[in-house]
Amino acid sequence: MERPADFTLDPATDRPTVTLTGDWTARMLGGAGKGLAETLGGLSQFAIDMNGVRRFDTAGAHAVVRAAGRNFDIARVQARPEALRLLQVVDDAIQVEPVVRREPRDFHDLTIRIGRGVVGFLRDFLDTMAFLGRLLVVVAQSLVWLFVSPRRIRWPALVSIVERAGLDAIPVVAVATFFIGAVVAFIGADMLQQFGAEVFAVELIGISMMREFNIVITAVLLAGRSASAFAAEIGSMKMNQEIDAMRVMGVDPFEALVFPRFAALVLAIPLLTFVATLAGLLGGIVVTWSALGLGPAFFLQRIVDNVGIGHFWLALLKAPVMAGVIAGIGCRQGMEVGGDVESLGRRVTAAVVHAIFAIIVIDALFALLYLVLDL
Repeated sequence: MERPADFTLDPATDRPTVTLTGDWTARMLGGAGKGLAETLGGLSQFAIDMNGVRRFDTAGAHAVVRAAGRNFDIARVQARPEALRLLQVVDDAIQVEPVVRREPRDFHDLTIRIGRGVVGFLRDFLDTMAFLGRLLVVVAQSLVWLFVSPRRIRWPALVSIVERAGLDAIPVVAVATFFIGAVVAFIGADMLQQFGAEVFAVELIGISMMREFNIVITAVLLAGRSASAFAAEIGSMKMNQEIDAMRVMGVDPFEALVFPRFAALVLAIPLLTFVATLAGLLGGIVVTWSALGLGPAFFLQRIVDNVGIGHFWLALLKAPVMAGVIAGIGCRQGMEVGGDVESLGRRVTAAVVHAIFAIIVIDALFALLYLVLDL
């Protein structure tokens, strides 16, 4: 049966003795520790008799040591060997002075942050290369299976993602590029009218929409729509340990989750680029017809004669690269999600930001390549 902690003071002429009784544990300590501290507060030389203590834990040892304060001496304590060892451990822990770490300031702090950024960038780069290598292996395997064993490809998942990432995105892509084409037409008509060359607004609209804006706007919209969705879907599965369960069952997450999204986006983006081109040209037709009086037939004839289809094919060459990068970034960020919602939010945001940045860089590299090749 448990007994509450208690003590008695036996004053003596040479050395007062404090006798502890009961259970000096966290459960039964109560106010005994505070009372012992008040009793020993005015004494400098005293002995502690703990032979009557039944149960003794760290909370009781801490109460005894704190009550004795600076006058605590393990040599003046009578107790069982295990109780003496516990008192010694607690006393040593109390005596340890906390280490005060000076926070770096100014230039030192700047160098630390730069170093952490460089190390984080290198680690992220290595992880990205590992993810890319694994993805390329899975893509190569899937191409082999396409001809050898088509049933191994997850066709239902692929078709479903094509619908969600491609067909469902047609309205927003069409509306966005329609207004982009209209804005380009307004700016071109206003600038070219000053030189009496407003008819060349047709070429401006055709080249800009068929060569650049169709694929760039489509890719940016997919980055905000599909990359974030891929990261959120895979990230939520990672949080719920569904991906770990897939590995336990022998299912490769890259084959089941990453490759269908990668292939779906690569298949869907040419269609979206075509829709974006038509919508952008339609926006240009509406503006040039209303503002310059150039009819749709005249507009389309100048497009065929002076612009041609070559610019559209140059834009279409960028589409698979951008689609692969968007899908890869979204899936990789989803795979990096931790076990909390905050990590999921950070990774979804990173997926969108990284995908848009990659789109701009890729478009700039293609523009430089086309300039060198004189295309």
